[in-house]
Amino acid sequence: IVINVQGDEPEMEPVYLDRLVERMTAEPDCPVGTLACPFAADMDPADPNRVKVVRRLDGRALLFSRSVLPYPRSARSPTAAPGTWLLHLGVYAYRRAFLLEFASWTPTPLESMERLEQLRILEHGYTIAVEVVERAAAGIDTPKDYAAFVKRYRESALK
Repeated sequence: IVINVQGDEPEMEPVYLDRLVERMTAEPDCPVGTLACPFAADMDPADPNRVKVVRRLDGRALLFSRSVLPYPRSARSPTAAPGTWLLHLGVYAYRRAFLLEFASWTPTPLESMERLEQLRILEHGYTIAVEVVERAAAGIDTPKDYAAFVKRYRESALK
């Protein structure tokens, strides 16, 4: 299993990576795994910088999007409550053989539209296990996020 922690997740909890490896070990037929968590109350699910994931009943990915998914058609919709959307975290676990195959594929239509490489996997008919963890670390998706990270990093280095 090859773990890819993307550069926008420098404060990823190591225990979450362990859980992802455990999930991949428990599902040997799944070529890829990733992490997600509920949106925090102060996060806006409509922010296109925050990628959403919808899971199938078996806990594997149905779809990823920068749009609000699932979309609440009315205020009475069960998905309209805060905390019901899942935020995708920038980490992947690949089986080595699959990673080599995946790396040879050209971008797909949905991937190109959303700018989300994991859609290439789904468009080719493969599955992605989605392990849900408690919370996200402060990811870096905007210049403001980066400035906050640098400030935290510098403050921790002084301690």
